[in-house]
Amino acid sequence: MQNLSIPYQIIQNNQQLQQLCQAAQQHPVVALDTEFERIRSYYAKLGLIQLYYGEQVALIDPLTITEWQPFIALLTNQQVIKVLHASGEDIEIFYQQFGQLPQPLMDTQIAANFLGFPLSAGFALLVEHYLQVQLDKKMSRTDWLKRPLSDRQLQYAAADVYYLLPVYQQMAAAMQNSQWAEVIKQECQFVAEKRCRQPIPERAYLEIGNAWRLNREELNNLKFLAKWRLQEGIKRNLALNFIVSNEGLVQTAIHAPKHTSQLLELGLHPMEIKHHGKKLLLLIEQAKRVPAEEYPELIENISERSGYKKQMNGLQKTLKQLVKDQLPQQVVASKKALHQLLKWYWSGQPQERLPELLQSWRRPYGEALLNSLQPKE
Repeated sequence: MQNLSIPYQIIQNNQQLQQLCQAAQQHPVVALDTEFERIRSYYAKLGLIQLYYGEQVALIDPLTITEWQPFIALLTNQQVIKVLHASGEDIEIFYQQFGQLPQPLMDTQIAANFLGFPLSAGFALLVEHYLQVQLDKKMSRTDWLKRPLSDRQLQYAAADVYYLLPVYQQMAAAMQNSQWAEVIKQECQFVAEKRCRQPIPERAYLEIGNAWRLNREELNNLKFLAKWRLQEGIKRNLALNFIVSNEGLVQTAIHAPKHTSQLLELGLHPMEIKHHGKKLLLLIEQAKRVPAEEYPELIENISERSGYKKQMNGLQKTLKQLVKDQLPQQVVASKKALHQLLKWYWSGQPQERLPELLQSWRRPYGEALLNSLQPKE
């Protein structure tokens, strides 16, 4: 069956928000979702918050509300479970806008990974499975900052929480009978906290692809450039690639140009040069003042090291034996996570930067995988 017309209330002022949050805090569970725009901005621009606690769906308009303390109190209320689906970007928004994670948190996509659904199961799949309702997703490309929003757009937004609550209620029953109930809670918390980690400007160069190809002097240049770009993006709320592209930074770091005309030859966009060309040249000059012994260490691409493929194959084989048929292997460790573990093992096992496989509920798996590794090659 198709989803029906959903009754909703639009929350547009501080008093309405306070009344809504007071009512929501009387219930053990609320469903939450957000709609936002994130095209050219570093941070998402919040367009709508959807909330449902079992009576009427509330659509909160963040463009007209100024006093958010009642909502923050709801987010922090330990007696009210906050249910979201694929919560990553919602978590970022709540943390950036309100300085607060929803606590306690349950992400139905994470729970689905432990309950036999395909990895990263979509919301529509869960709704159809549990409620036999097919969602209309045609409004997903809406400009959520535009006003007024049409009834069809608001219906689309309302559906995301109206069906989320009963889906969670059925999943909660399945979780009670699952050996993974506590693990699911830990994973929801782990993913939320990871999503809110703030980037470190001094380490921004490590996040740029192909940085491992650069020598130490070039890495020093890139470190200055990437730090500036990150700070500029945060300050101006502008997506990093709309300041200068990754490739533009890498080419500038490698060739250390002295004139803006050389930036054009390196492939930088004319608008990048117009707005930031002189700054890029200044940063290169500043980087040159750093003594060579203080340059960043080379970034090793361990996939090129002798024995890498053998060790990765061994880790995957051991993981399969550990997990058996209890869970999809990817839920415990992706190939990226195994790579991270091996890199950590080969780099001297620094305790200040534990790989994900040695954190939270994954630690016993990670320790067993470490024990299976052959001596360094």
